Amino acid sequence: MNQPAIWTTGSTEAIRTGTWRSALPHYIAAPAPCHQACPVNGEIADWIGRARARDWRGAWDVLTRHNPFPAIAGRVCHHPCESACNRAGYDAALAICKLERTLGDIALERGWAFEPPRQELRARVAIVGGGPSGLSAAYQLRRRGLQVDLFERRSALGGLMRHGIPPYRLARDVLDGEIARIVAMGVQVHTDHAIASAEDLARLRAQHDAVYLAPGAQRPRRLTQLPEQAPWLMDGARYLEQANAGRAPALGRHVAVIGGGSAALDVARSARRAGHAVTIIALEAEARMPAQHEELVEAREEGITLVDSAMVAAVQLQADGTVLLECQPVHLEPGPVRGQFALSPLALPAFPVRVDAVVPAVGQEPDLDTWAAGVARSGALLQTDAHQATGTAGVWAGGDVSSMARFVTEAIGMGKHAATDIARRLQPAPDAARPVAGTGAAADGAATDAHEAETAPSTVTLDRIATTYHPTASRAAEHRLAPAQRLAGGDEVQLPLSITQALQEAERCFSCGHCTHCDNCLQYCPDLAIVRSDGGYAVLGDYCKGCGICVAECPTGSMRMQEELR
Repeated sequence: MNQPAIWTTGSTEAIRTGTWRSALPHYIAAPAPCHQACPVNGEIADWIGRARARDWRGAWDVLTRHNPFPAIAGRVCHHPCESACNRAGYDAALAICKLERTLGDIALERGWAFEPPRQELRARVAIVGGGPSGLSAAYQLRRRGLQVDLFERRSALGGLMRHGIPPYRLARDVLDGEIARIVAMGVQVHTDHAIASAEDLARLRAQHDAVYLAPGAQRPRRLTQLPEQAPWLMDGARYLEQANAGRAPALGRHVAVIGGGSAALDVARSARRAGHAVTIIALEAEARMPAQHEELVEAREEGITLVDSAMVAAVQLQADGTVLLECQPVHLEPGPVRGQFALSPLALPAFPVRVDAVVPAVGQEPDLDTWAAGVARSGALLQTDAHQATGTAGVWAGGDVSSMARFVTEAIGMGKHAATDIARRLQPAPDAARPVAGTGAAADGAATDAHEAETAPSTVTLDRIATTYHPTASRAAEHRLAPAQRLAGGDEVQLPLSITQALQEAERCFSCGHCTHCDNCLQYCPDLAIVRSDGGYAVLGDYCKGCGICVAECPTGSMRMQEELR
């Protein structure tokens, strides 16, 4: 091996130049920043890499290990993964959410189903709530073979996804298709079945080995300046539930929606589709509104007026039946915890907004008093640990009853974490370790097993990516229905990527921390100290001088130098 380039005879094998080094390159399976930011800890670089190779089914299988709702999440997720994407510091963040939608849509079109569990276990778990968190937990538990009883107080599953998100953002055939795939795994569904008392909960605990509480938040927050009972006042959640069911109530010509989150935008845009003139009044400045930026852009395109940095200070009912809202300009300073803030009035005059109806959409709270007696609380929420376990034996909780993170994918992640912990408690035998494909560990002497990859403790940052190998490329363009088409029907506003666009976008992924078998390390090594080994690479410690060229030329940041003390 290692035939010299200049000498005519002999071999360099006897010259063990590895004794010269002070550091050795290691192959690592390092976490990408998108993975760290993902609420479900999705293996984003892995599934995008498979999609790039047109292995759509393989990509979907990897993606759905953590999230059974790719077509849903690809439409409504607040995509913190994109804010964390290393590509954002190079040209533009990857359109991860759009790629996820592409995979989810392909799976629905092709009728892909989840694999049944390899074995059926006797342990039985009750889940209260058929929304994103409860369904996520049901999926993860059934994957592991546990028996699941799902109790939903309404007549249809979906929770917030059905009753709180309008069809123009999430088509109902998509929602129904992804829910049906979970139910088909053998989930026993009990609709129109509310857990409404402490006795109901105690009965579930007695009949099951574990209980996961995810009933959502049904009690609307009140604004003290608005009377509780007024014919011109309607709660935002109740309005959305009726509008999403095709029964939008008549509210008069001009409607004011109070709130700055996605729910307020959903109410406003639904009211606009029902023919109302709509004004949104938000405490936050536009740049700080919790709603996603694209929602605000689309709302303005649809003719909705935004009044930001303002609060309703007083209300006066006029002789003609209209309502005069006195609005005071304010500055909102966010607090350390989501939902906490400080308000200070600005030295600007108040101004009026005259409307026919007011729809506050400032959030919901869980109603725990009637059924959660005996379960420890933290303020208005149930108290849980990092695994969503409560202090009550055999009871876990997630979603809106345990967190102020009012996002669908946050709820999905909590359901996953709870199910994983429940399964571990009820069936303690660990899952077989899954090898990390395409990587190898460095060691002195002969090449080592390519699957013994070291897990790096730190996230791969942009400075660890050899960006020379990644030409700049524009992010996939956003495509939306024209405003006139949106208001004329209920079709989805955001349009999907074509397969060509999806492949082009997948090519932009840096694959941070994941080896892509590009051979750079092997080709650039001046000592021929890197070899292919068992589907990956290995470093021959006898010959590596520790120059670090391989690490510098790695386009994915999946190598690092490690100091040797000897």
